[in-house]
Amino acid sequence: MKYLLLLIRDDEAWESLSDEQRNYEGIMRWWAEHGAAGKVRDGQELHPARTATTVSWADGRPIVTDGPFLESKESIGGYGVFEVADLDAAIEIAKGWPAPGHKVEIRPVVER
Repeated sequence: MKYLLLLIRDDEAWESLSDEQRNYEGIMRWWAEHGAAGKVRDGQELHPARTATTVSWADGRPIVTDGPFLESKESIGGYGVFEVADLDAAIEIAKGWPAPGHKVEIRPVVER
């Protein structure tokens, strides 16, 4: 079964450049480990939320605005699509995410 892991970052969680460097080293090891095990189907890091463009609708017309769709100190920093046996396996992968102060949201992928 495929699961999308939304990698949610808290930009305030990393206090220094050395923290960021150490976290990225752990993140690269995490990706390499699961990639070598054949579990990764896709995944990318995203640019910061401030680079987002949002399309919403009002009175049936599209409205394009700069920025994310909501104000928050958290943003989606990246995603990964993993193919594993079940939700428990996806949870175990998420538990190993090496970025302190961040979150991982897990969603099953609809396959048609």
